[in-house]
Amino acid sequence: MPEQKIIAVFGATGAQGGGLVRAIAADKNGPFTARAITRHPDSEKAQALARLGVAVVAANSDDPATLAPALAGAYGAFCVTNFWEILDADREGAQATAMARATKQAGVQHVVWSTLEDTRQWIPLNDSRLPTLHGKYKCPHFDSKGAVDNVFTADGAPTTFLRAAFYWDNFVHFGMGPRKGDDGNLVLALPLGGAKLPGIGAEDIGRCAYGVFREGTGNVGTYVGIAGESLSGLEMAAKMGRALGRTINFFDMPFDMYRSLGFPGAEDLGNMFQFHQILGEEFQRNRDPIRARELNPALQDFDAWLAANKGKIVIG
Repeated sequence: MPEQKIIAVFGATGAQGGGLVRAIAADKNGPFTARAITRHPDSEKAQALARLGVAVVAANSDDPATLAPALAGAYGAFCVTNFWEILDADREGAQATAMARATKQAGVQHVVWSTLEDTRQWIPLNDSRLPTLHGKYKCPHFDSKGAVDNVFTADGAPTTFLRAAFYWDNFVHFGMGPRKGDDGNLVLALPLGGAKLPGIGAEDIGRCAYGVFREGTGNVGTYVGIAGESLSGLEMAAKMGRALGRTINFFDMPFDMYRSLGFPGAEDLGNMFQFHQILGEEFQRNRDPIRARELNPALQDFDAWLAANKGKIVIG
C-alpha cells in the first residue's frame, strides 16, 4: 500500500476536528493518516484519539511559533476555530490568520478551512435590520471567520472553504432543547422568522471534510456548503416529539426577544438566526444536503440524528 499522507487536524478534540480524525482513523486502508493537533495532548479526549492509533501533537493557535512545527511534513490541514470557547471575535480572527500563514510556511498542499459568511458583506454596519455589535460586527462568530477567508487565499496554502450548518448537537450541549411551557407541555423555541433552518450533526461535519480531502485539490478556491437537512421549526418540533414520544410545540420566538435573553452570545445568535431568515433561499442553497451526501454517504438526516442522540437531549 502506498504511504499514507498526513492530514494535520486543528481542533482535534472538538466537534468538527474530532469527527474528521475519527473518519480518517476508521478508513484504515485509505490514502490518509491523521495527526491530531491540540493544546492539551494529555487530556482524556486527546488520549482517546491516541488509542485509535492517531499521532497527537501539541500546538496553540494563540502562539503562532508552535504551528508550523506541528504541520511539518503534512500533506493536508484542517483549520477550525472555536468562538464559543473564547467569545472574542478579534482573537478568533488572529488565531485563524496564524493558522493560514503557518500552512503556507509548512508547505501544506491542501487546506480545508471551516468558515462562515462575513455577514457584513450582505448587511453593512449601517444597515439597521441587524443591530451592530461591539461597534464593528453584525454576527461576530460568523464575521470573524469569513473575514479571514482572504488571508487563506493570499497568505495560506491552497484552500477549500467549508461552510457548515446549525449543529443539531446544540439541542444537547447548548441549552437549545425543548422546555416545559406554562401549561406543562414541551416547547421548542427558536427565532426563525418563518424560515427553514439547515442543520447537521457535528460528527458529520468532520466526515464531510474528509470527503473534501478525498476528492483532492479540485475544490481549492471554492466554497463547499453542507447540511444534513433543512427543516422548519414546526418540522423539527414534530420530528423531535416523535423521537422522544412527547408532544412538542414550536414557538417562533421574535428575534429581539431572543437577543434580549441575556446569556453570553444571545445577541450574536439572535443576529445569526435573523441573517438566516434575511438571506432565505440563498442561505439554503449555500448548505446543500445533496452535496454533503456526495462527500459523506453516511450523512444523517434529522430523524437519524435523533435516533442516535434522543437520550442526550436536555429538556429544560
